[in-house]
Amino acid sequence: MASVVILLTFTVVTGLIYPFVGLTLGQALFSHQANGSLMKLNGKIVGSTLLAQQFASPIWFTPRPSAVGYQGLASGASNLALSNPVLAKQVASLAAQYRRENHLGTNAVVPADAVMSSASGLDPDISVANALDQAPRVASLRHLKLSVLTNLIAKATQSPPSWLIATPVVNVVELNLSLAKLQPKA
Repeated sequence: MASVVILLTFTVVTGLIYPFVGLTLGQALFSHQANGSLMKLNGKIVGSTLLAQQFASPIWFTPRPSAVGYQGLASGASNLALSNPVLAKQVASLAAQYRRENHLGTNAVVPADAVMSSASGLDPDISVANALDQAPRVASLRHLKLSVLTNLIAKATQSPPSWLIATPVVNVVELNLSLAKLQPKA
């Protein structure tokens, strides 16, 4: 009888009360995050600030490469070691493509996040250097002043807390959403 009472007690506490309290607190204190950090444009959900998505057209800023094709259900890395020749070939190919697409010189330094996928394959953030490298291409194709895009990049740049040792990043989804709001027909 004691084991049945313990089973029922823990079922109620861990199966009903704990999830209810977690859900209630999440919705009350962190509603945006608890609901997926969704972003809307003209009332339509267009993405999440938490997940990278592919932007196929060159008029958009592009996220870092994804080993999983930007599929949220297939999150993961390529698992290629730095010593793997396949990774070296892939990085060289992506670096050449990045230089071509962004009209950079053949010896221009390419930010690491432009050629290496994240551990999840879904990281929505890129380095400020990566965003600034892409800005002239996007500005040219959208017939905008480069200063307009550098201002958007500055507004989309997120600095880590001062106690954290990390570099500022730019959320590509947020940056492209602000670009879409600036020029919705492009």
